[in-house]
Amino acid sequence: MKRIIGILFAIIVLVSCNSQKVYSDFEISYSKSGGYAPVYENLLINGNNAHYSFEGQGKKYKKDFKISEDDLTKLNNTLSQNNFRKIEEDRKKLYDNITTSINIKKGPNEGSKTDASLIMPNYKTNWENITKAFQEIINNNVKK
Repeated sequence: MKRIIGILFAIIVLVSCNSQKVYSDFEISYSKSGGYAPVYENLLINGNNAHYSFEGQGKKYKKDFKISEDDLTKLNNTLSQNNFRKIEEDRKKLYDNITTSINIKKGPNEGSKTDASLIMPNYKTNWENITKAFQEIINNNVKK
C-alpha cells in the first residue's frame, strides 16, 4: 500500500513539474498583469515555439503556436531600433495599474524592463513601439 502511494506521489510531482516548464523555459517573454479587475496575459517564446495565455474578464485562453523567422527578426529589429536595453524605468510607485514586463534572455537585446513604475518620458515612444510589436505577434497568431 505504501509503495502504491509513493508511486502515485512521484507521478503527481513529475506531472506538476512538467506543466510549469513552459513558464520557465523561454528566451523572450512579454506579460501584462494587474489592474482593478486583474488581467493576466503572457507570451513566451523559445526558438520558434510560442506559448500564449490570457486570463481575465471572465475568460481563460491558452494557445501554443509556431512563430515565423520573419516575425522573430522583425521583433529583434524593433527591440534594437528602439534601444530596449537603454530604456529607463521611473522609480515612482504605482498601484492597481496594468503593468507590462518584457524579459529577453538571449541575444544583443538581453535585459528586463517593466512599466510597473512607468517609463521615463524620453523613452515612452520607444517602449510603445516595442509593446506594439509584441501585440502584433499576438494579434496575428492568436484567434480569440
